[in-house]
Amino acid sequence: MNASDPARNPDSTLLVVGLGNPGPRYEGTRHNLGFAVVDELASRLPQAHFAAHKRSGALVAEARALGPGGRPGRKVVLAKPGSYMNLSGRPVRQLADFFHVAPADVVVAHDELELDLGEVRMRRGGGDHGHNGLRSVTKALGTKDYTRLSCGIGRPPGRMDPADYVLRPFARKERDEVPIIAADAADLVEKLL
Repeated sequence: MNASDPARNPDSTLLVVGLGNPGPRYEGTRHNLGFAVVDELASRLPQAHFAAHKRSGALVAEARALGPGGRPGRKVVLAKPGSYMNLSGRPVRQLADFFHVAPADVVVAHDELELDLGEVRMRRGGGDHGHNGLRSVTKALGTKDYTRLSCGIGRPPGRMDPADYVLRPFARKERDEVPIIAADAADLVEKLL
């Protein structure tokens, strides 16, 4: 994806949503990789502190990226919906409406079975590849014209059901990859800022 996409307005707010499931039961699971990406972005923006957003039920952090010469740059809203993955669309739509963000300025970070562990891709539009979180976001926004930040988790081993696989924690040997994946994905978002 070209970070200088002319359809983007550099003065507009960028909404970056990490998809995942709420609660301690799902911490560290493959399906919560989107949360890890948003947490990494928040760690790079010192003024970004998550707080509950009453209207959407999401955890939200507002910040400004640094522009040239250290001047304040583009406003960014980071969000972790409080709903389950399959119902992510409603809070994404509520946040987009509340912060006056067009779908073209929405970035959704999510886990992706179709990419090998550690691969990260950013693209505007496209299909959902069977990802119920993306399907929900597309339906709620009424368009596919938002950016998908796909973070590879690989296919499940053997004949394991993909639904079971994404809800399992990363294997011990994979855990060291999670911060690297989150950092690579955050690097791509920073190019948009």
